[in-house]
Parts: sequence; structure tokens; C-alpha cells
Amino acid sequence: MQRALLRTGLAIAALLFGAVVWLPVLHAFYTEDVAPYFSGGAVPARVEALAARHLRLWEDEALRQRERQRMRRSNAEWDFMGRTFLVLALSNLCLRSPEEAPRLLAVIDQILDDTLDVERTHGMYHFLMPYARTGKFRQQPARSIFVDGEIALMLGARRLVEESDRYRAPFTSRVAACVERMRESPLHCSESYPNECWMFCNAAALVAARMAEVLDGADHGEATDGWLTSVKRDLRHEQTGLLVSAFTWDGTPTHGPEGSTIWFVIQCLRVLDPDFAADQYARARRELGRNILGFGFASEWPKSWIGPKDIDSGAVIPFLDVSAGSSGMAFLGAAGFHDREYLAALLATIDFAGMPAQEDGRLRYCASNQVGDAVLLYSLAQGPLWKRLRRA
Repeated sequence: MQRALLRTGLAIAALLFGAVVWLPVLHAFYTEDVAPYFSGGAVPARVEALAARHLRLWEDEALRQRERQRMRRSNAEWDFMGRTFLVLALSNLCLRSPEEAPRLLAVIDQILDDTLDVERTHGMYHFLMPYARTGKFRQQPARSIFVDGEIALMLGARRLVEESDRYRAPFTSRVAACVERMRESPLHCSESYPNECWMFCNAAALVAARMAEVLDGADHGEATDGWLTSVKRDLRHEQTGLLVSAFTWDGTPTHGPEGSTIWFVIQCLRVLDPDFAADQYARARRELGRNILGFGFASEWPKSWIGPKDIDSGAVIPFLDVSAGSSGMAFLGAAGFHDREYLAALLATIDFAGMPAQEDGRLRYCASNQVGDAVLLYSLAQGPLWKRLRRA
């Protein structure tokens, strides 16, 4: 018995010694130089491989339908948002690699035409979760700024890359609908779901409005300024100063700050109000950003507000408080603000735990899905598109 206990004790000691020696340096095997993502030079190999996989999905009908069904089994929104982030990513790649633009634009047009056709055939509820049908929108007729805003964002991105007459009228009418409904609401925010406004969706719609200013000489400054004034004054979490995620049409918060929302809102604020964007990123980085032994991730909620787990937050790993949704969206902020330390740590984590699978020059992450990989692709390809939209 004593010998057995001794052997067990030695084995445990060896494991502990190995952990002490190897854990602090493990991240070094997964850490890369992130400078190429900010250089504006050649497109990094990771970005090319991620893009190649998405292009194949849209160029192969059978693969696309299989992936679409997979998304919709989990969340109809993912089918829609995956399109948005992919269009934004491919638009940036068009501007970074003009020689690849013809192929990329063909896929962008395919995404846009398919999205508009699906909405025309099945209505906006096709891209919304089922509970959208259980309530009544405060503003009538019923429209979702989630759907209108992201369609406008995709159309505007496409026109910024290369003008297209067939997308001008749909873009203009969609932006006008978003702006008008925001102006009519108490806090310059429109509904994504019945009596439910999301900061994510309203911020996206206003970036589309900014696109209209650049493309068509429109003036949506009043709508943007009204929205910024309202959210800064009425929709910030008292303890952290971060913008809340969701609220009723009349401005009563229903969700506090959430990583799956705030990182994208910050991305939009970089166009709408760069100083406020920098403020919100610093707060989100402090409240939600995590780095343990060189591996980066993000929490879904700050310690001062814990919300309900849902499809957006994804699984939350206890003790470490790792949120899949927030960690994926954190790439937007880290890359957008050239936060090299945090971006390198996030990439180390996804390479270690995301189960990367590469085949024939195409990269996907088995622990992710199409929308998650599209967010990563957009995060690492971003830059040129937003530069055309900076607000004076």
C-alpha cells in the first residue's frame, strides 16, 4: 500500500512539475507575428485560406445548401449574419487585392441576389428567430432593423467597391426606411424584434446611412447625432460605462453589456464616432478581455452584470468565464484597434482549441461554424472599407 501511494504521489508530482514547466510556454507554439494583418501589404496566408473556403461554399451549390441548413437548425439569424460578415470581408479583400476583385464581386453579387430573393419570397421572418412572430412591433408596418440594416450594409459595401446601378435603388430605399423609423422612435432606435431594440442592429444601420452619405451625397447627420446623443445619455451601463445590448422601444434596458454585441458596436462606432469607439474599446478590453498564459479570450458579461445564456453568448466555460460568442467577436476589436498583444493571444487560442482543418488551401475551424469563420475572416481582412467611411 505504501509503495502504491508513493507511486501515485510521484506521478502527481511529475504531472504538476510538467504543468509548471510547460503551461507558461505552451502559447509560444501557437503565437504568430500579427504585423502582416496591419501592414496593408500582401494578404496573409490565413486570410487567403479562410476566404478560399467561403468562396467554395458559394460556388458549390450543394455545399452551400448543406451549410445553410446547418446554420438554420441552430439559429436563423446565423444564416443571415454569415452573409453580412462575408460580404464585408470580401469587400475589403476586393480593395486590398484588385486583381482578385472580379471573382470576389461575383460571389458578393450572388450573396446579395440570393438574400434579396429569399426575403422577397419568404419575408423578413425567414431571417428572424421564431419569437419574432409572438409579439407586435410598436412601429407599424412591422419591419426589423436587423434585416433592413444588414441588407443595406451589404448593398452599400458592394457599391463602395464598385458602383452597380442595380443595387442603387434597393440600397437607397432600405437606408431611408431605417433612418425614418429611427427618427420616429423615442431614443432614435428602431426595433429588431417586437418591442425589442438591439444596439448591434441600430449601429449597423447607421453605418449603412454613412455609406449613403459617401455614395449619394445624402445627409443623415441628424439621425446619427440623435442616436449618439441618446445612447450616450440613456443606454450606458452605470457600473462599467459600456453600452447596453438590448432595450425596449421606449428605452428601458433589458440586457446589459454583452460581448457578443459590444465588440461589433465598437466596430461601427469607429466610423460614426471614433473617440467614443476608443472609449468603448478600452472599457470592453478591461471588463471583458482576458489573457491567461498567453491565450486570449473574452467574457460575455462584466462581473457587475451577469445576463442569461442564449444563442448569442454560446456556451460559457465556468471558472474561466470563456464565452465563445464574445471571444469570436473580440477579434473585431483587437484587429480594428491594432491591439497586437490581444490579437496574438486570441489567434493562439483559436489555433490551439478551435481545431483548424486545412485542405487544398482552404481553412475552417471545426469548433466554429460558417458565421464564426466569416467574423474571423472579416476581422483579419478589415481596413480599406472603413477608411472610406470615416466621418468628419
